[in-house]
Amino acid sequence: MKAIFYEKYGDAGVLQYGEQPKPEPGDNQLLVRVHASSVNPVDWKIRSGKLLPVSGLSFPKIPGRDIAGEVAAVGANVTAFNTGDKVYGMTDGIGGANAEFALITADTAALMPSNLTYAHAAAVPLAALTALQGVRDKGELEQGEKVLVNGASSGVGSFAVQIAKALGAGEVTGVCSSNHMELVKSLGADQVIDYTREDFTAARDRYDLIFDAVAKSSYLESKGSLRHHGRYVTTVPDPKDIVFGFALSVFSDKKLKAMFTHDRIRDLELITSWIKAGKVKPVIDREYPLQEAAEAHRYSEQGHAAGKIILLVE
Repeated sequence: MKAIFYEKYGDAGVLQYGEQPKPEPGDNQLLVRVHASSVNPVDWKIRSGKLLPVSGLSFPKIPGRDIAGEVAAVGANVTAFNTGDKVYGMTDGIGGANAEFALITADTAALMPSNLTYAHAAAVPLAALTALQGVRDKGELEQGEKVLVNGASSGVGSFAVQIAKALGAGEVTGVCSSNHMELVKSLGADQVIDYTREDFTAARDRYDLIFDAVAKSSYLESKGSLRHHGRYVTTVPDPKDIVFGFALSVFSDKKLKAMFTHDRIRDLELITSWIKAGKVKPVIDREYPLQEAAEAHRYSEQGHAAGKIILLVE
């Protein structure tokens, strides 16, 4: 099969497009003919070697987690899916999605919403699950609370704005650049802050939950913007928070929480129901053919994407 792969860590130039062995499904897996995948920041962080303790030294590696496609084969114990079903979800392990075929555990795959294309479906799993678990589980959002999403136009942030509203937030403020303010408003944000002109941590507004979708702020900087019993949730803790923030949070009613995304089918099914109902929609910034994955990685590394970066598999 054709795939994107790399045989050593490095910049986007290490990515190759060529033949790799077609995987075989285990007893509880689906083999999916991939029609669309994506590039998430974690993909190029792994590729660069920044997550070596997780990614290890075995090569070659096929990057990517998000897949949308058709079931090509099912494992011996799989009864919930049939060949030809349109499915989406995240691959097993830390990669494997940027290829013509990929494996996914049947218990973590979901039928694609009928109102999504393959490209839009591939924009959902990792980013939407991160947003849901960050806002609902780590953020412990309650009805009527005031939420700020930092990086509101990012892949994760664009979902976080919508999911906070779907979960009953009283007011959602999005932080983004001036170029993306209209997009964030269209996603349901009640207020939008242009970070190039205003620092939300210097304002007088206070929030029950601050969700940093792009790891651009820190708990220590944002603590003053939290209400009593407020929560600051981040996908990647700032180095200052690792040293001082967690210790300070222990003795404060304003809590710092870091998160790791879990591949829960019940969460993906909830997101699917919201998509079908029109409450949540994926946002795509750019689409690239699979063989141009290196360019997609370079664009992602610039940090200016509004929504998700999609790889189309022919």
